[in-house]
Amino acid sequence: MATATTTATAPTSTGTDADVRRHELAAFLRSRRERITPEQVGLVRGRRRRTPGLRREEVAHLSAVGVTWYTWLEQARDIHVSPQVLDALARALLLDPTERSHLFALGGESDPHPESPCPTVTPALRAMLDQLEPLPACVQNSRYDILAYNRTYGRLLCDLDALPREDRNCIWLAFTNDEWRAAVAELPDVTRAMAGKFRASMAEHLAEPAWKALLHRLEAASPEFREIWARHEVVAQGGRTKFIRNAHVGMLHLEHTNVWLGPNSGPRLVTYVPVDEESRAGLERLLACADGTADGQPRQCGTMAQ
Repeated sequence: MATATTTATAPTSTGTDADVRRHELAAFLRSRRERITPEQVGLVRGRRRRTPGLRREEVAHLSAVGVTWYTWLEQARDIHVSPQVLDALARALLLDPTERSHLFALGGESDPHPESPCPTVTPALRAMLDQLEPLPACVQNSRYDILAYNRTYGRLLCDLDALPREDRNCIWLAFTNDEWRAAVAELPDVTRAMAGKFRASMAEHLAEPAWKALLHRLEAASPEFREIWARHEVVAQGGRTKFIRNAHVGMLHLEHTNVWLGPNSGPRLVTYVPVDEESRAGLERLLACADGTADGQPRQCGTMAQ
Protein backbone atom coordinates (compact mmCIF):
# COMPACT_ATOMS: atom_id res chain seq x y z
CA MET A 1 0.00 0.00 0.00
CA ALA A 2 1.27 3.45 -0.85
CA THR A 3 1.60 5.97 1.95
CA ALA A 4 2.07 9.71 2.02
CA THR A 5 5.70 10.77 1.69
CA THR A 6 5.15 14.15 3.36
CA THR A 7 2.91 15.37 6.16
CA ALA A 8 -0.62 15.96 4.94
CA THR A 9 -2.03 19.40 5.56
CA ALA A 10 -5.40 20.97 4.96
CA PRO A 11 -6.01 22.50 1.54
CA THR A 12 -4.81 26.06 1.23
CA SER A 13 -5.94 28.91 -0.95
CA THR A 14 -2.64 30.69 -1.60
CA GLY A 15 -3.12 30.43 -5.33
CA THR A 16 0.33 29.06 -6.11
CA ASP A 17 0.85 26.86 -9.14
CA ALA A 18 1.20 23.82 -6.86
CA ASP A 19 -2.10 24.62 -5.14
CA VAL A 20 -3.92 25.02 -8.44
CA ARG A 21 -2.46 21.76 -9.76
CA ARG A 22 -3.47 19.84 -6.61
CA HIS A 23 -7.05 21.09 -6.87
CA GLU A 24 -7.18 20.28 -10.56
CA LEU A 25 -5.84 16.80 -9.79
CA ALA A 26 -8.47 16.31 -7.09
CA ALA A 27 -11.29 17.36 -9.40
CA PHE A 28 -9.98 15.23 -12.25
CA LEU A 29 -9.71 12.09 -10.07
CA ARG A 30 -13.23 12.68 -8.74
CA SER A 31 -14.69 13.12 -12.22
CA ARG A 32 -13.00 9.99 -13.57
CA ARG A 33 -14.09 7.94 -10.55
CA GLU A 34 -17.71 9.01 -10.88
CA ARG A 35 -17.99 8.02 -14.54
CA ILE A 36 -17.01 4.35 -14.05
CA THR A 37 -19.66 1.80 -13.14
CA PRO A 38 -18.84 -1.07 -10.76
CA GLU A 39 -19.62 -3.55 -13.52
CA GLN A 40 -16.87 -2.08 -15.74
CA VAL A 41 -14.22 -3.14 -13.22
CA GLY A 42 -15.73 -6.46 -12.16
CA LEU A 43 -17.40 -5.26 -8.95
CA VAL A 44 -20.92 -5.98 -7.69
CA ARG A 45 -23.14 -2.90 -7.60
CA GLY A 46 -25.17 -3.80 -4.50
CA ARG A 47 -28.58 -2.46 -3.50
CA ARG A 48 -27.61 0.52 -1.36
CA ARG A 49 -25.18 2.24 -3.69
CA ARG A 50 -25.86 5.98 -3.89
CA THR A 51 -22.46 7.18 -5.06
CA PRO A 52 -22.31 7.81 -8.81
CA GLY A 53 -19.63 5.57 -10.24
CA LEU A 54 -17.06 4.04 -7.90
CA ARG A 55 -16.52 4.73 -4.21
CA ARG A 56 -13.18 6.11 -3.03
CA GLU A 57 -12.37 2.89 -1.20
CA GLU A 58 -13.02 0.92 -4.39
CA VAL A 59 -10.54 3.03 -6.36
CA ALA A 60 -8.04 2.64 -3.52
CA HIS A 61 -8.48 -1.13 -3.59
CA LEU A 62 -8.18 -1.38 -7.38
CA SER A 63 -5.02 0.71 -7.40
CA ALA A 64 -3.54 -0.82 -4.21
CA VAL A 65 -3.17 2.48 -2.33
CA GLY A 66 -4.41 3.41 1.13
CA VAL A 67 -8.01 4.65 1.39
CA THR A 68 -7.03 7.60 3.59
CA TRP A 69 -4.19 8.55 1.28
CA TYR A 70 -6.43 8.41 -1.81
CA THR A 71 -9.03 10.50 0.04
CA TRP A 72 -6.35 13.13 0.74
CA LEU A 73 -5.62 13.23 -3.00
CA GLU A 74 -9.28 14.02 -3.76
CA GLN A 75 -9.20 16.64 -1.00
CA ALA A 76 -6.21 18.34 -2.63
CA ARG A 77 -3.99 17.79 0.41
CA ASP A 78 -0.32 18.77 0.11
CA ILE A 79 1.14 15.29 -0.40
CA HIS A 80 3.55 13.89 -2.93
CA VAL A 81 2.26 11.27 -5.35
CA SER A 82 4.81 8.98 -7.00
CA PRO A 83 4.85 8.02 -10.69
CA GLN A 84 4.12 4.41 -9.67
CA VAL A 85 0.93 5.44 -7.89
CA LEU A 86 -0.16 7.67 -10.76
CA ASP A 87 0.34 4.68 -13.06
CA ALA A 88 -1.81 2.49 -10.79
CA LEU A 89 -4.55 5.14 -10.63
CA ALA A 90 -4.53 5.57 -14.41
CA ARG A 91 -5.08 1.85 -14.83
CA ALA A 92 -7.74 1.61 -12.12
CA LEU A 93 -9.68 4.54 -13.57
CA LEU A 94 -9.47 3.18 -17.16
CA LEU A 95 -7.83 6.35 -18.46
CA ASP A 96 -7.13 6.63 -22.17
CA PRO A 97 -3.68 7.90 -23.30
CA THR A 98 -4.76 11.56 -23.35
CA GLU A 99 -6.27 11.35 -19.87
CA ARG A 100 -3.21 9.48 -18.61
CA SER A 101 -0.88 12.24 -19.85
CA HIS A 102 -3.12 14.83 -18.18
CA LEU A 103 -2.99 12.90 -14.89
CA PHE A 104 0.81 12.81 -14.88
CA ALA A 105 0.98 16.51 -15.78
CA LEU A 106 -1.27 17.39 -12.85
CA GLY A 107 0.80 15.16 -10.58
CA GLY A 108 3.98 16.93 -11.67
CA GLU A 109 5.69 13.67 -12.66
CA SER A 110 7.01 12.08 -15.84
CA ASP A 111 5.21 8.97 -17.04
CA PRO A 112 7.56 5.99 -16.54
CA HIS A 113 5.59 3.96 -19.06
CA PRO A 114 4.33 6.35 -21.70
CA GLU A 115 1.64 4.69 -23.73
CA SER A 116 1.78 4.40 -27.50
CA PRO A 117 -1.00 6.32 -29.23
CA CYS A 118 -4.30 4.60 -28.62
CA PRO A 119 -4.91 2.31 -31.59
CA THR A 120 -8.14 3.34 -33.22
CA VAL A 121 -9.70 1.68 -36.21
CA THR A 122 -9.04 4.41 -38.73
CA PRO A 123 -10.89 4.69 -42.05
CA ALA A 124 -7.70 3.49 -43.77
CA LEU A 125 -7.51 0.38 -41.58
CA ARG A 126 -11.21 -0.24 -42.12
CA ALA A 127 -10.68 0.03 -45.89
CA MET A 128 -7.77 -2.40 -45.70
CA LEU A 129 -9.94 -4.98 -43.93
CA ASP A 130 -12.52 -4.64 -46.67
CA GLN A 131 -9.89 -4.92 -49.42
CA LEU A 132 -8.63 -8.21 -47.95
CA GLU A 133 -11.98 -9.90 -48.65
CA PRO A 134 -12.65 -12.73 -49.25
CA LEU A 135 -9.81 -13.40 -46.79
CA PRO A 136 -11.23 -13.24 -43.26
CA ALA A 137 -9.50 -10.50 -41.29
CA CYS A 138 -10.00 -8.64 -38.02
CA VAL A 139 -8.20 -6.34 -35.60
CA GLN A 140 -7.78 -7.68 -32.06
CA ASN A 141 -6.07 -6.40 -28.96
CA SER A 142 -4.00 -8.57 -26.63
CA ARG A 143 -7.09 -9.27 -24.51
CA TYR A 144 -8.73 -10.94 -27.56
CA ASP A 145 -11.33 -8.16 -27.97
CA ILE A 146 -12.40 -7.97 -31.62
CA LEU A 147 -12.10 -4.26 -32.46
CA ALA A 148 -13.07 -4.47 -36.15
CA TYR A 149 -13.63 -7.16 -38.77
CA ASN A 150 -14.58 -7.62 -42.40
CA ARG A 151 -17.64 -9.46 -43.71
CA THR A 152 -15.94 -12.81 -44.21
CA TYR A 153 -14.53 -12.87 -40.69
CA GLY A 154 -17.95 -11.85 -39.38
CA ARG A 155 -19.37 -15.17 -40.65
CA LEU A 156 -16.30 -17.41 -40.28
CA LEU A 157 -16.85 -18.91 -36.81
CA CYS A 158 -20.21 -17.46 -35.82
CA ASP A 159 -22.43 -14.52 -36.70
CA LEU A 160 -20.54 -11.71 -34.97
CA ASP A 161 -23.08 -9.08 -36.03
CA ALA A 162 -25.73 -10.89 -33.97
CA LEU A 163 -23.68 -10.66 -30.76
CA PRO A 164 -23.61 -7.78 -28.27
CA ARG A 165 -20.37 -5.80 -28.43
CA GLU A 166 -19.17 -7.04 -25.04
CA ASP A 167 -19.30 -10.66 -26.28
CA ARG A 168 -17.11 -10.02 -29.34
CA ASN A 169 -14.03 -11.45 -27.69
CA CYS A 170 -12.31 -14.54 -29.10
CA ILE A 171 -11.42 -16.26 -25.85
CA TRP A 172 -14.90 -15.63 -24.44
CA LEU A 173 -16.50 -17.12 -27.57
CA ALA A 174 -14.09 -20.07 -27.65
CA PHE A 175 -15.18 -21.15 -24.18
CA THR A 176 -18.88 -20.14 -24.15
CA ASN A 177 -20.39 -19.85 -27.64
CA ASP A 178 -21.72 -23.13 -29.05
CA GLU A 179 -21.60 -22.00 -32.70
CA TRP A 180 -17.99 -20.80 -32.39
CA ARG A 181 -16.92 -23.98 -30.61
CA ALA A 182 -18.58 -26.20 -33.21
CA ALA A 183 -16.62 -24.45 -35.96
CA VAL A 184 -13.21 -25.13 -34.40
CA ALA A 185 -12.09 -28.55 -35.62
CA GLU A 186 -9.32 -28.95 -33.01
CA LEU A 187 -11.13 -27.33 -30.08
CA PRO A 188 -9.17 -28.77 -27.10
CA ASP A 189 -5.83 -27.72 -28.57
CA VAL A 190 -7.13 -24.29 -29.55
CA THR A 191 -8.73 -23.45 -26.19
CA ARG A 192 -5.64 -24.60 -24.31
CA ALA A 193 -3.39 -22.44 -26.51
CA MET A 194 -5.69 -19.42 -26.17
CA ALA A 195 -5.74 -19.67 -22.39
CA GLY A 196 -1.93 -19.91 -22.38
CA LYS A 197 -1.60 -16.84 -24.61
CA PHE A 198 -4.09 -14.94 -22.46
CA ARG A 199 -2.10 -15.76 -19.31
CA ALA A 200 1.17 -14.71 -20.95
CA SER A 201 -0.33 -11.39 -22.08
CA MET A 202 -2.03 -10.74 -18.75
CA ALA A 203 1.31 -10.69 -16.89
CA GLU A 204 1.72 -7.09 -18.04
CA HIS A 205 -1.86 -6.14 -17.08
CA LEU A 206 -2.45 -7.84 -13.72
CA ALA A 207 -3.78 -4.71 -12.02
CA GLU A 208 -6.00 -3.56 -14.87
CA PRO A 209 -9.73 -3.81 -14.13
CA ALA A 210 -10.76 -4.76 -17.68
CA TRP A 211 -8.41 -7.76 -17.67
CA LYS A 212 -9.52 -8.86 -14.21
CA ALA A 213 -13.18 -8.49 -15.18
CA LEU A 214 -12.73 -10.72 -18.26
CA LEU A 215 -10.86 -13.33 -16.21
CA HIS A 216 -13.59 -13.40 -13.54
CA ARG A 217 -16.27 -13.63 -16.23
CA LEU A 218 -14.55 -16.61 -17.87
CA GLU A 219 -14.02 -18.39 -14.57
CA ALA A 220 -17.67 -17.94 -13.65
CA ALA A 221 -19.01 -19.11 -17.02
CA SER A 222 -16.73 -22.01 -17.99
CA PRO A 223 -15.59 -24.98 -15.87
CA GLU A 224 -13.36 -25.91 -18.82
CA PHE A 225 -11.60 -22.56 -18.62
CA ARG A 226 -11.15 -22.87 -14.85
CA GLU A 227 -9.51 -26.27 -15.25
CA ILE A 228 -7.12 -25.07 -17.98
CA TRP A 229 -6.35 -21.82 -16.16
CA ALA A 230 -5.33 -23.72 -13.04
CA ARG A 231 -2.46 -25.34 -14.98
CA HIS A 232 -0.61 -21.99 -15.24
CA GLU A 233 0.52 -22.71 -18.79
CA VAL A 234 1.87 -19.88 -20.94
CA VAL A 235 2.09 -19.84 -24.74
CA ALA A 236 3.74 -17.30 -27.05
CA GLN A 237 1.70 -15.55 -29.72
CA GLY A 238 2.07 -16.99 -33.21
CA GLY A 239 0.26 -18.20 -36.27
CA ARG A 240 -0.68 -21.73 -37.22
CA THR A 241 -2.67 -23.70 -39.75
CA LYS A 242 -6.26 -24.23 -38.68
CA PHE A 243 -9.23 -26.28 -39.81
CA ILE A 244 -12.53 -24.42 -39.46
CA ARG A 245 -15.84 -26.18 -39.99
CA ASN A 246 -17.96 -23.30 -41.24
CA ALA A 247 -21.71 -23.76 -40.82
CA HIS A 248 -22.44 -22.43 -44.34
CA VAL A 249 -19.63 -23.59 -46.64
CA GLY A 250 -18.10 -26.56 -44.85
CA MET A 251 -14.48 -27.32 -43.92
CA LEU A 252 -11.86 -24.63 -44.52
CA HIS A 253 -8.10 -25.13 -44.23
CA LEU A 254 -6.58 -21.74 -43.37
CA GLU A 255 -3.25 -20.26 -42.33
CA HIS A 256 -3.68 -17.99 -39.32
CA THR A 257 -1.30 -15.01 -39.23
CA ASN A 258 -0.77 -12.11 -36.79
CA VAL A 259 0.55 -8.76 -38.03
CA TRP A 260 1.36 -6.43 -35.13
CA LEU A 261 0.12 -2.85 -35.47
CA GLY A 262 2.21 -1.59 -32.56
CA PRO A 263 4.10 -3.03 -29.57
CA ASN A 264 3.59 -6.74 -28.95
CA SER A 265 1.19 -5.94 -26.13
CA GLY A 266 -0.89 -3.84 -28.49
CA PRO A 267 -3.32 -4.51 -31.33
CA ARG A 268 -2.76 -6.92 -34.19
CA LEU A 269 -4.23 -7.62 -37.59
CA VAL A 270 -5.39 -11.24 -37.77
CA THR A 271 -5.80 -12.83 -41.19
CA TYR A 272 -6.79 -16.27 -42.47
CA VAL A 273 -5.24 -17.27 -45.81
CA PRO A 274 -6.57 -20.37 -47.61
CA VAL A 275 -4.10 -23.24 -47.86
CA ASP A 276 -5.77 -24.88 -50.87
CA GLU A 277 -8.13 -24.04 -53.73
CA GLU A 278 -11.12 -25.69 -52.06
CA SER A 279 -10.72 -23.39 -49.09
CA ARG A 280 -10.31 -20.34 -51.32
CA ALA A 281 -13.53 -21.25 -53.16
CA GLY A 282 -15.23 -21.75 -49.79
CA LEU A 283 -14.24 -18.25 -48.69
CA GLU A 284 -15.64 -16.84 -51.94
CA ARG A 285 -18.97 -18.51 -51.19
CA LEU A 286 -18.85 -17.29 -47.59
CA LEU A 287 -18.37 -13.71 -48.78
CA ALA A 288 -21.35 -14.11 -51.12
CA CYS A 289 -23.30 -15.36 -48.12
CA ALA A 290 -22.29 -12.32 -46.07
CA ASP A 291 -23.16 -10.01 -48.98
CA GLY A 292 -26.66 -11.45 -49.10
CA THR A 293 -27.13 -11.02 -45.38
CA ALA A 294 -25.81 -7.44 -45.44
CA ASP A 295 -28.32 -6.56 -48.17
CA GLY A 296 -31.16 -7.99 -46.14
CA GLN A 297 -31.62 -10.85 -48.59
CA PRO A 298 -31.75 -14.59 -47.85
CA ARG A 299 -28.30 -16.15 -47.59
CA GLN A 300 -27.02 -17.57 -50.86
CA CYS A 301 -24.07 -19.64 -49.69
CA GLY A 302 -23.92 -22.21 -52.43
CA THR A 303 -23.36 -25.90 -51.85
CA MET A 304 -21.74 -26.78 -48.55
CA ALA A 305 -18.37 -28.45 -49.00
CA GLN A 306 -18.09 -31.82 -47.33
